[in-house]
Amino acid sequence: MKKALVVYYSLFQNTMNLAFEIAEQIDGDIRELIPENNYSFDYNTAVKEVRNQIERRFCPELISGNESVEDYDTIFIGTPNWFKTMAPPVMSFIRQHDLSGKTIIPFCTHGGGGFGQIENDIAGECSGSIIVHGIAVNGIAQPEEVKKWIDDIRDKI
Repeated sequence: MKKALVVYYSLFQNTMNLAFEIAEQIDGDIRELIPENNYSFDYNTAVKEVRNQIERRFCPELISGNESVEDYDTIFIGTPNWFKTMAPPVMSFIRQHDLSGKTIIPFCTHGGGGFGQIENDIAGECSGSIIVHGIAVNGIAQPEEVKKWIDDIRDKI
């Protein structure tokens, strides 16, 4: 069996913490997506930058995390919920890889918006993939919450 890969983008560490919890519980490899140009750490400035990129469907260059995924059958893809969709670095990752035939499992962190359109947007970009219902965590993930979700999807991993 090939190992699963957990890919994520995180600006303020909530998504990173969830990604590490998932990787630990499934014994998977982990990969952080780092865009060439970082977003501002000032919240209001970052919001403007992100909104502009999402509206233009901009895909930033990745300087880290974009290595081959050929050796993986299952890929967990993690993002914060930004304006009801995935962060632009996640879109970059998806568009730069052929994920056909792979099992894709989205996950996100949010401040009350749940998945928004993230699962649908990922499914639309990964039309040749098997999409498994993911997990949306408000704030910080609790290990028990992640374990219950993984137990529920374990037969699909």
